[in-house]
Amino acid sequence: MKRIATIQDFSCVGKCSLTVALPVISAAGIECCGIPTAVLSNHTGFPGFYSRDLTEDIPKICEQLNTHKIAFDAISTGYIAGISQMSPIEEFIRGFRGENTLVFIDPVMGDYGRLYSQITEQYAEKMRGLCAHADIIAPNLTEAYMLLGKAYRDDPDEGELRDMLKGLSELGAKTVVITGILRGREIGCAALYDGEFCENYAERQDVSCSGTGDIFASVLLSAILREKGFEKSLDIAVKFIAEAARLTAADPDRPFYGVNFEQAIPYLIKLLES
Repeated sequence: MKRIATIQDFSCVGKCSLTVALPVISAAGIECCGIPTAVLSNHTGFPGFYSRDLTEDIPKICEQLNTHKIAFDAISTGYIAGISQMSPIEEFIRGFRGENTLVFIDPVMGDYGRLYSQITEQYAEKMRGLCAHADIIAPNLTEAYMLLGKAYRDDPDEGELRDMLKGLSELGAKTVVITGILRGREIGCAALYDGEFCENYAERQDVSCSGTGDIFASVLLSAILREKGFEKSLDIAVKFIAEAARLTAADPDRPFYGVNFEQAIPYLIKLLES
């Protein structure tokens, strides 16, 4: 069985980060090893939350895993709680990156044209440095503009997307995916893979949920490790998010804090087996 180490926070309530990565990656038939950067009572979309920073614990976790000679087929990162965590995470990547280990960076910094309150230009610069370690990066549109140091636009045309993907690849990753792109009644992503441009879209639902980027990253990486090929993996991730969003929009009792991805897990398994 293949094994992924995913480095991000754990929110006790709220469907994001490790809370979604663990079940999604496990459902894909891959061992998911969570490396928590912080423990939160609930994610930051709530009016208030308790958080315990685990920056000092990351090197100690790394030391113990090295003692047990643990190896990973992939290493991924999600939300990083602060600049102080960047160096320990880089050390983790350097320490556990084998010859065939895939490194996937989701540079979580904002959405809908707005950066999260704690994100600064210094943070973005550190994130650019972390992206240099990646084989794949998957920013959403807001984060893509931030990484490139450009003003946000919600409607880039294909030419601008191509330029953005090329610029992002110059940070170091050979494969770049930009998510959260709107095309009329559709939403999806554009990617640069093996020097080629591709896009993938699905019907957009009238619902906005936290955690979809974390789920997308988990599905895409899992499908790639399942050797589905990049474009097929991209299609699986887009279709799964679309189905989870459809189920969420149809649920009159849906919570505000997350997408109903659990109900779509059988569909994910079907996609991966096809």
